[in-house]
Amino acid sequence: MMKKVMKLIAIFILLCSSEFVYAGSTSCALVDKEPQYDGYLFVYFEGKYGDSHRHEQIRFAVSADGINWKALNHNEPIIASDKISQTGGVRDPHILRGEDGKTFYMVATDMFTVKDGWGYNPGIVMLKSNDLITWKHKYIDLGKAYPGKFADVQWVWAPQTIYDSAAGKYLVYFTVKLKNDERLDFYSAYATPDFTGFEDEPKLMFRAKDGAIDGDIIYKDGLYHFFFKGNTKDENGKEFENGIKQAVGKTLQGPWIEQFTYLDAYWDSPTSVEGSSVFKLNGSDTYLLMYDLYSNGRYEFQRSTDLFHFSSKPESFTKDFYPRHGSVISITKEEARRLNAKWGGVPEELLADNIFTFQSSGNPVITHKFTADPAALVVNDTLWLFTGHDEGKKNQGLTMKDWCVFSTTDFRNWTEYPVPLKVSDFVWDKTGRAYAAQAIERNGKYYWYISTDGSGIGVAVADRPEGPYKDAIGKPLVTNGDCFASTHYWACIDPSVIIDDNGQAWLFWGNGQCYYAKLKANMIELDGPVKQIDFEGFEFTEAPWIHKHNGKYYLSYASGYPEKIAYAMADNIEGPYEYKGILNEIAGNSDTNHQSIVEFKGNWYFIYHNGSHQDGGSSCTRSVCIDHLYYNPDGSMKRVVMTSEGAASFF
Repeated sequence: MMKKVMKLIAIFILLCSSEFVYAGSTSCALVDKEPQYDGYLFVYFEGKYGDSHRHEQIRFAVSADGINWKALNHNEPIIASDKISQTGGVRDPHILRGEDGKTFYMVATDMFTVKDGWGYNPGIVMLKSNDLITWKHKYIDLGKAYPGKFADVQWVWAPQTIYDSAAGKYLVYFTVKLKNDERLDFYSAYATPDFTGFEDEPKLMFRAKDGAIDGDIIYKDGLYHFFFKGNTKDENGKEFENGIKQAVGKTLQGPWIEQFTYLDAYWDSPTSVEGSSVFKLNGSDTYLLMYDLYSNGRYEFQRSTDLFHFSSKPESFTKDFYPRHGSVISITKEEARRLNAKWGGVPEELLADNIFTFQSSGNPVITHKFTADPAALVVNDTLWLFTGHDEGKKNQGLTMKDWCVFSTTDFRNWTEYPVPLKVSDFVWDKTGRAYAAQAIERNGKYYWYISTDGSGIGVAVADRPEGPYKDAIGKPLVTNGDCFASTHYWACIDPSVIIDDNGQAWLFWGNGQCYYAKLKANMIELDGPVKQIDFEGFEFTEAPWIHKHNGKYYLSYASGYPEKIAYAMADNIEGPYEYKGILNEIAGNSDTNHQSIVEFKGNWYFIYHNGSHQDGGSSCTRSVCIDHLYYNPDGSMKRVVMTSEGAASFF
């Protein structure tokens, strides 16, 4: 009871002191209206199961409510430690959103305990990003950078960053232990504007009575709350209690008034905690004080509305990973979508009803995710682009679980819509692979013909081009059984659909052999027998596409392997077709090619994929490109010139 009374007296003195008057302080910037956020990003390292050499790397998880978490990238590292650190390992990552709302700062302990043990670590890692995806980094070795003060440094632990509105700078603070000195003190320094180092030698920031580690500062109602793992020692210097404490101060430079009561529920039990971090729930006055129960692999939290009084009963997060000392920031739906496009794993509630806009300056058109097998549909003055979605890693095989839809009116400004269709939406599919697809409009409905890796071709329907789509018939429209001239299991793929001038709809498809059939007016049933396309010079691999121009029918298709795009022409949709040659050469860095040909605002375009994305493009991580298509006077098509500028340069 006496400790609580003393704490309240100390806070009262601090608030009432003449030098603690808050009104008019430049810290007012910290109480501006809170932006609108929709979810949370948790940055952590692993520490319980699996290969211990892979634990000390940065990982991400996302939550819609701050309680239930899903790991991104299948809980694989987001940033490999050996790329960013001096030791080859990082621990205790802390992330901060910058004052501009769109820059992100991250710091971490530069330490690889699995390899080097706990005896020594030299410094920290500093990272900066404008999109949460790409991070620039530097590491600081305090002993080498500041030998006057830190030549005998032993530990530099758990760095964090906070914006000092009074100074207009970002302050980085961390625990330091020097050799031959048992004290564990907090030091701090202002970061350089580019966040690649310190402006000056770090200075002593706060010295807890009995030492402290794992500091975390949060601002509320005129006070900085400095949470840390502290302890209590007897007159002989022997520790007999430890847990989460806090100190409070008016400014980041102090003075800090240390509170000697413990806040966590385990301080008087054999269970130890560390790595405390506080974050505010979106749209709420509730804060969560979370901490790492490192000895048993749990992560728990307690609630507070004033940051002094916390719920007595700890609660557990639900999660599909085993985090160690991390931190949390709030994120928008757009940011969640960006994270999901790169690494996958974001909860569906953060992706629903979310529209993402971006600009394209050339080829590849889409750079924030890998896309393949494009199919275009023009509706009035808008081009709708339907694509597959490569989710795997370079040269690790095709991983495609859903399809994407985008729209544009000028090839420069694009809109991406929430995932409209997944292969799991087709309960009859046994493969889990979302192969090429094409959508078309009829009578105000949009029909999307999709293929899978062996289960057949299905059709989904929607009221809008962006969806959402649902399986229209609950079974395949065509299967391998309809591919009478084929023996391999993936013969029934790559549908292409066209509605002729007389209203007759046709479906083309195939791998190795090219098949076609009429569709009934309802677009979900075949109308007559399946037939086969064949003609002299027809070396068909896959990816048929049918279009019509000036009364002529054009059948383009992937030929050979690696694939080029060839084409043939006919006066009738059923042929006979005449081979006309190569239309598009091998697409860079991709063994496959898959085209869409469409007229848009008076010009013709050739839409295809390649492996040109500089961030890991390959045959399994492809990107959609768009270039102009031109016809010769006799109706034949000129070879497509693949460019970096793409179609956007013409608008």
